[in-house]
Amino acid sequence: MLRNTTDSWGAGAKFFHWLMAALIVFQIMLGVMAVTWPVSPTKLDLFVWHKSFGVLILTLAALRLLWRFANPTPELPDGMAAWERAAARVSHFLLYLLMIALPVTGWIINSAANIPFRVFWLVPLPPVVAPDKALADLFAQVHGGLALALVVVLVAHIGAALRHHFIKHDKVLVRMLPGG
Repeated sequence: MLRNTTDSWGAGAKFFHWLMAALIVFQIMLGVMAVTWPVSPTKLDLFVWHKSFGVLILTLAALRLLWRFANPTPELPDGMAAWERAAARVSHFLLYLLMIALPVTGWIINSAANIPFRVFWLVPLPPVVAPDKALADLFAQVHGGLALALVVVLVAHIGAALRHHFIKHDKVLVRMLPGG
């Protein structure tokens, strides 16, 4: 089944979820490598890959949001505490916010640093702000803080899914698994 039901996520939602999960983990690793790599042509390539995947993630996040708005969200399990429901809503909101904010702040850094950029070395990405070193430095700090926030929210998200599966023994995790 492609679309969601009130009981389960459909193939479309599962596809977006797992593709984005893989890309985000890969993106975090690329970002850490790009920042810590010694100055060299490889470092420049790592940044091009990191920025390119950032643009891809931003595009997919927009498509994922459209898909989510066009499909019902499966209901949470009966008996779930009010704080758990609120935590689920807040964590999902934060995940979507960060999937958009991180690429946008990266784009601002690149623009403010006045670095010409082509997505995957092919498609030019226009600047969104005028060159401004102070702005680039500020948004580099914001970008780093948002990346740390993403790691925290991801750990909480994964921990909650594992808690539902192994402690609460409900279907929260299973219904998002491929074939689940």
